[in-house]
Amino acid sequence: MSRLSSAFDAWLRSRTQPPFDLPDLGRGPRSTGPTPPGAPGADVLVAPVQTFVQEVGQSLDELAGRAGRAEGTSRQDVALEVAALAAGVIDADAVHTEAELEAYLTALGPLLFGTAYASTRDLRGAGIIAGRRTFLHGPSPLFELLVDADATDDGQRSWRYYRAAMDVLHVVASIDVHTSQAELELIGRFRAALLGRIRAAGVPRPEPSFFGLTTAVPPGAPAAGPPPGDAATATAGQQADAPADAEDALPPPRPLEVLLDELDGLVGLEPVKAEVRRVTDLLWVQRLRAERGMDNSEQSRHLVFTGNPGTGKTTVARLLAEIYRTLGVVDRGQLVETDRAALVAGYVGQTAERTAAVITTALDGVLLIDEAYALARGGEKDFGREAIDTLVKMMEDHRDRLVVIAAGYPAEMATLIDANPGLSSRFPRTIHFPDYSDEELVAILDLLTEKRHYELDDDAREAVRTWFSAVQRDKGFGNGRLARNLLEAAITRHASRLRDVEDPSDEQLRLLTAEDLAGVDQP
Repeated sequence: MSRLSSAFDAWLRSRTQPPFDLPDLGRGPRSTGPTPPGAPGADVLVAPVQTFVQEVGQSLDELAGRAGRAEGTSRQDVALEVAALAAGVIDADAVHTEAELEAYLTALGPLLFGTAYASTRDLRGAGIIAGRRTFLHGPSPLFELLVDADATDDGQRSWRYYRAAMDVLHVVASIDVHTSQAELELIGRFRAALLGRIRAAGVPRPEPSFFGLTTAVPPGAPAAGPPPGDAATATAGQQADAPADAEDALPPPRPLEVLLDELDGLVGLEPVKAEVRRVTDLLWVQRLRAERGMDNSEQSRHLVFTGNPGTGKTTVARLLAEIYRTLGVVDRGQLVETDRAALVAGYVGQTAERTAAVITTALDGVLLIDEAYALARGGEKDFGREAIDTLVKMMEDHRDRLVVIAAGYPAEMATLIDANPGLSSRFPRTIHFPDYSDEELVAILDLLTEKRHYELDDDAREAVRTWFSAVQRDKGFGNGRLARNLLEAAITRHASRLRDVEDPSDEQLRLLTAEDLAGVDQP
C-alpha cells in the first residue's frame, strides 16, 4: 500500500470521531437580534468559509481519487472542519457573543443545518460552540493528511489549508470590537503548531505571491527580503547617510509565515515568541476591521523590551519591523538603532534638533532605543529630558508613521516610563527577554560555530556546558554575547594550537576541542 493510501486510510478511520457533532437543532424560522454598533455584518464569515471549503475540498477530492477512496469522502467533512475552526476561536474566551453566533450561523448554517436555520438561542442551547477551543490545540487529522501528501510530492495542499484557516480564524476574532487575549493566544499557538508540522515534514514554502505579496523587485534591489541577522538594521548615522533614492531599492515585503518561521527558529525566548505572535494577530485583526470600515479599539504599537544584553532584543525588533511592514502598519519597515549618545547633545537647544533628526530617519519604520533608561538620568536639568519630550511629541505628530521600541533593564525602564506622563500611555506593552539557560547557550554556540565553519567535539561541548554553568548570572549577564566571546577565544586558541602543525587536515582545521576552551577566563 502506498504512503498516500495509508495516510488517507488513517484519516478515514479518524472520521469515526468527527471534529464536530451536530445535535438535532430546531427548524423554526431564524431569529436575529440587533447588530451592535461598530460590529460587522452577519455575512462577514461567508467568504472565508466558502474559500476554505472550496480549496481544502479540492485537495481532499484529489487525494481521494489518487488513493482510490473517492466514495468515502464528502464536502461535509471539510464543512465540519471549518465549523470546528470557527467555533474554536469563538469559544477561546468562553464568551459567545450574539455577533459571533450570528456570523457563524450565516456562514455555516447552509452547509451544516440544511435549508432551515437555527437561531442563536438554539445554537447556545445545543452546546455546539462550548468547549470547541480544544480543536485548536493542535493539527487535525485532515491537516495531517494534507501534510503527509505534500511531503510525498512537494505539494501545497497543507499551505492552502493554512492560508484559508488563518483567514477564517482572524475574521472570527475581528467580529467583536475588543479581541480578547485568549483569542489571540489560541490563534498564535495554533499557527505555530501548523507551521511547526509543515516544517518538520520538510514541505517547501510557496513563493511570496501565494500569500498575496508581490514578487516584483525594483531595479537594483535584491531578489528576496532581508536575510536573517542584522542586515535590515542600521544605526541612526547610517540611515542619515543613506542615498535619497533608497526607497526605490526597497525589496518586497517577506510573507508573514517566513518571518514567524524565522522567529520560531530562534533559540529559547518562548515567552517572547508568544507575545510577538499575539501582537501580530492583533494587528492582523485590526487591519481586517479597518478594511471594512469597522470600529477599532485604540491600541498603541510602541513597545518596551526588557532584559539583559545578548537576549535577542535587536533580532526580534528587526523581525517585528518586517512584520509591521508586511501587515501595512509601516511602509518601509527599516529598523534604526539609537541610544542616548546619538540623541543627547551637550548644549541647550541642540538635543531637540538632534533627536528629531534621528527620529526622522526612522519614519515609516521602527526606532529601537537601546538603554533608553539613560535618557532619564541626571535630574530635571539633564538634556535627556529634552530628548524624551521631543520623542513624545514626534510619536504623537507621526503616530501613523513611527513605531518606537525602548529597550533596557526592567527596573530602569520603569523609571523611564514614569519620567514623562506621555510615555506610560504610549508604551502600554512590555515584552521581557529572559536569560538563556545553559543548554540554550550551548545551542547558540553550536549555531555560531556552524556559521563560522567550525564544529565542537563531544569533550568540547561538555567543557562548554561546564563553563556556562560557572558564570555568575546577575544583572548584565551577557547571554548570546557571552557565547560569541567564548567562541572567539576558542578560535584564537585553536589557531595557536595548530600553528606548529604541518599541513593540518580539514578536520583539524574545523574541529574545536576541550583544549581550545581550557583556561578561557570567566567574565
